Amino acid sequence: MAEADLRAESDALLLQLLQDLEELEGKRAALNARVEEGWFSLSKARYTMGAKSVGPLQYASSMVPHCCVHTGDTQDGLQKLWVARAIPQIPEELGPHEPALRRRKGLPKTPEPEPSEAPGDPLNWFGILVPHSLRQAQASFKEGLQLAGDIASLQIRIDWRQSQFRELQKKLRQLEPGAA
Repeated sequence: MAEADLRAESDALLLQLLQDLEELEGKRAALNARVEEGWFSLSKARYTMGAKSVGPLQYASSMVPHCCVHTGDTQDGLQKLWVARAIPQIPEELGPHEPALRRRKGLPKTPEPEPSEAPGDPLNWFGILVPHSLRQAQASFKEGLQLAGDIASLQIRIDWRQSQFRELQKKLRQLEPGAA
């Protein structure tokens, strides 16, 4: 590859890297704003409802995630991360569904508990009529979670472009006259 081609490729890669860094700075600022807004709204809700009404004592006894992180490959072969709504999974039952011993007449059959459906909105843990500030806090933290996934993907892309740029710079140094 000619030196001019390497320089042009290096310049294009550097330009893309700088654009990615600018985008990363913007997303980090947006993430900080969402998290700050979420904590502020949460503190307003605690003030409105009382400090003991919004806290860990109101959490459900069995929590399940409402979102999860997925990974995949892009066209460039890089990893991409994104946050998606979690699909509730019911654990598989092992063994036969019929009891090993049959019951004799006279003993009532105990009904098997049905698996519970997907849990509703976690805001219901704090009551039916929750303040608007608590809903705002939830929305802010959800947006922040999405931004965190975008930032992670962007950081992977930036790291990859930096390594590509370093390799091109190394090749250019080897082509320079007087390089050993």
